[in-house]
Amino acid sequence: MQTIVEIHAIQNYAPSNLNRDDTGAPKDAFFGGTRRARISSQCLKRAVRTYFLKSLSSFGFTVEDFASRTKRASTLVAQRLTALGREESEAKLRVAQALSAVELSVKEDRTEYLMFFGSREISQLADVVHAHWELLKPPTEAIAESDGKKKTGKKEKAAKMPSEVTKAVEAALNGGNAIDLALFGRMLADLPEKNVNASCQVAHAISTHAINREFDYYTAIDDLAPEDQTGADMLGTVEFNSACFYRYAALNWGDFCRNLHDNKELAAKGLQAFVSGFVVAEPTGKQNSFAAHNPPEFVLVKIRHDASPRSLANAFEAPVRSSFGKTLTGLSAQALLEKDRTLSKAYGENQMDKAFVLNLASVELGSDVQEMQSLPDLIARIGQEVLR
Repeated sequence: MQTIVEIHAIQNYAPSNLNRDDTGAPKDAFFGGTRRARISSQCLKRAVRTYFLKSLSSFGFTVEDFASRTKRASTLVAQRLTALGREESEAKLRVAQALSAVELSVKEDRTEYLMFFGSREISQLADVVHAHWELLKPPTEAIAESDGKKKTGKKEKAAKMPSEVTKAVEAALNGGNAIDLALFGRMLADLPEKNVNASCQVAHAISTHAINREFDYYTAIDDLAPEDQTGADMLGTVEFNSACFYRYAALNWGDFCRNLHDNKELAAKGLQAFVSGFVVAEPTGKQNSFAAHNPPEFVLVKIRHDASPRSLANAFEAPVRSSFGKTLTGLSAQALLEKDRTLSKAYGENQMDKAFVLNLASVELGSDVQEMQSLPDLIARIGQEVLR
């Protein structure tokens, strides 16, 4: 039975520029025929991953339970080897040799592209290199290549590696039970069999209403300028907006558990950490200039069985408009609930499905959802439900 955990959040930000494009303007998109403010899914996932590392003790995690997206994985492995008594420069050469066994190239201590490696995978790779130290001694052509004198193809390098080394390196790249890797997946172009399919999908956040671009014209004065000097020493403009966002994520519980090698206790803790991070983690763009620290005021979490993910973004296809005495947050939350009930009636619900709400917007709720008094209560209940 497929179980989907969905998070729907309504979050109203004060004037801000949380996620900007290549021109420095806040990202936006057209939806329902009008321009909407937007925060990219990559930006939101990055905020969640940063939250994980800042909140390790809150959920009983260590840094070993998470991954790093980096080009410097070989350096991390070499550092583990130096802790085992190996010489650094020799360690780096042997790490490059080990990774070449699976057609991953290292040049100037960096891989060709960003890779997502679990902390335990880094430790396991260090153990493999340490155990096969002599077999990984670089041949003369590899040393010449490191000096830029010769280039050997990746497939040719891999073919020359002892089979026991190749098998050991492949076994080490097992995901390392890293929570964020299990959530967001990874793609290794040169090693597709070690790809991890993401168990979680995160939508771009969009405003529930139409927005206009606004500009802040600013000036700065030199504090030590002579008194007879007038005028600004610096001036410029910053684009910003203020928007009430609809945010959505869907997690496939079965896939998440499989990515964590069926460790359901770890998966439950990981799910709770993800829900907490998705709700409270904020993008950092231009926060020193705007300080837009506005947590969501309405969060709906649904645990659905034998179902496919169901975004409620179309609740805002017709943009929400504020009215006297009613907030954009409250009107957006009401539209969200109405769309959810409409879709549930049309497509059906499983009797085992559950819905929990954090309702700071004081929206009128029906009997089909259970109101929780705090985020910790919501998180605890979700953990109980998935382990039933």
